[in-house]
Amino acid sequence: MSEALERLYVIPLRDAYEASRTRRAKKAISLIRKFAQRHMRGGEVRISNGVNELIWSRGAEKPPRKITVLIRKDSDGVIHVMLPEEAEAGEKEKGE
Repeated sequence: MSEALERLYVIPLRDAYEASRTRRAKKAISLIRKFAQRHMRGGEVRISNGVNELIWSRGAEKPPRKITVLIRKDSDGVIHVMLPEEAEAGEKEKGE
Protein backbone atom coordinates (compact mmCIF):
# COMPACT_ATOMS: atom_id res chain seq x y z
CA MET A 1 0.00 0.00 0.00
CA SER A 2 1.90 3.02 -1.21
CA GLU A 3 -0.59 5.82 -0.67
CA ALA A 4 -3.13 6.65 2.00
CA LEU A 5 -6.76 5.63 1.55
CA GLU A 6 -9.27 8.32 2.53
CA ARG A 7 -13.07 8.18 2.68
CA LEU A 8 -15.92 10.26 4.07
CA TYR A 9 -18.59 8.34 6.01
CA VAL A 10 -21.80 9.07 7.92
CA ILE A 11 -21.78 6.64 10.83
CA PRO A 12 -25.16 5.81 12.41
CA LEU A 13 -24.93 5.72 16.19
CA ARG A 14 -28.50 4.70 16.98
CA ASP A 15 -27.29 1.39 18.44
CA ALA A 16 -25.58 3.36 21.23
CA TYR A 17 -29.05 4.10 22.60
CA GLU A 18 -29.55 0.39 23.31
CA ALA A 19 -26.92 0.64 26.05
CA SER A 20 -27.82 1.85 29.52
CA ARG A 21 -28.18 5.59 29.77
CA THR A 22 -24.85 6.25 31.49
CA ARG A 23 -22.82 4.18 29.00
CA ARG A 24 -24.12 5.51 25.69
CA ALA A 25 -21.17 7.76 24.78
CA LYS A 26 -18.69 4.98 25.51
CA LYS A 27 -20.75 2.62 23.35
CA ALA A 28 -20.80 5.23 20.54
CA ILE A 29 -16.97 5.39 20.58
CA SER A 30 -16.76 1.62 20.33
CA LEU A 31 -19.27 1.66 17.43
CA ILE A 32 -17.08 4.18 15.58
CA ARG A 33 -14.02 2.00 16.18
CA LYS A 34 -15.78 -1.15 14.88
CA PHE A 35 -17.18 0.72 11.86
CA ALA A 36 -13.71 1.98 10.90
CA GLN A 37 -12.17 -1.49 11.24
CA ARG A 38 -14.90 -3.09 9.13
CA HIS A 39 -14.90 -0.54 6.32
CA MET A 40 -11.16 0.12 6.07
CA ARG A 41 -10.01 -3.47 6.75
CA GLY A 42 -7.42 -2.63 9.34
CA GLY A 43 -6.31 -3.24 12.86
CA GLU A 44 -5.40 -0.25 15.00
CA VAL A 45 -7.89 2.65 15.04
CA ARG A 46 -7.04 6.10 16.38
CA ILE A 47 -9.93 8.45 17.08
CA SER A 48 -9.15 12.18 17.11
CA ASN A 49 -9.90 14.47 20.03
CA GLY A 50 -12.44 16.38 17.92
CA VAL A 51 -14.55 13.26 17.34
CA ASN A 52 -14.28 12.29 20.99
CA GLU A 53 -15.33 15.78 22.16
CA LEU A 54 -18.27 15.80 19.74
CA ILE A 55 -19.52 12.46 21.08
CA TRP A 56 -19.17 13.57 24.70
CA SER A 57 -20.39 17.18 24.09
CA ARG A 58 -23.86 16.51 25.48
CA GLY A 59 -22.65 14.14 28.17
CA ALA A 60 -22.62 10.37 28.46
CA GLU A 61 -26.39 10.05 28.20
CA LYS A 62 -27.09 11.81 24.88
CA PRO A 63 -24.51 11.16 22.15
CA PRO A 64 -25.45 12.28 18.62
CA ARG A 65 -27.58 9.91 16.53
CA LYS A 66 -25.15 10.06 13.60
CA ILE A 67 -21.77 11.59 12.86
CA THR A 68 -19.93 12.52 9.65
CA VAL A 69 -16.25 11.56 9.79
CA LEU A 70 -13.26 11.32 7.51
CA ILE A 71 -11.47 7.99 7.83
CA ARG A 72 -7.90 7.78 6.59
CA LYS A 73 -5.73 4.65 6.43
CA ASP A 74 -2.00 5.31 6.17
CA SER A 75 0.67 3.13 4.59
CA ASP A 76 1.38 1.42 7.95
CA GLY A 77 -2.23 0.21 8.19
CA VAL A 78 -3.18 2.55 11.05
CA ILE A 79 -6.69 3.98 10.68
CA HIS A 80 -7.30 7.61 11.71
CA VAL A 81 -10.87 8.81 12.37
CA MET A 82 -11.32 12.59 12.33
CA LEU A 83 -13.85 15.28 11.60
CA PRO A 84 -13.73 16.73 8.07
CA GLU A 85 -12.97 20.17 9.55
CA GLU A 86 -9.93 18.76 11.37
CA ALA A 87 -8.56 17.28 8.16
CA GLU A 88 -8.92 20.61 6.32
CA ALA A 89 -7.19 22.48 9.14
CA GLY A 90 -4.35 19.97 9.13
CA GLU A 91 -3.85 20.34 5.37
CA LYS A 92 -3.79 24.14 5.66
CA GLU A 93 -1.07 23.92 8.32
CA LYS A 94 1.03 21.65 6.11
CA GLY A 95 0.62 23.98 3.14
CA GLU A 96 1.86 27.07 4.97
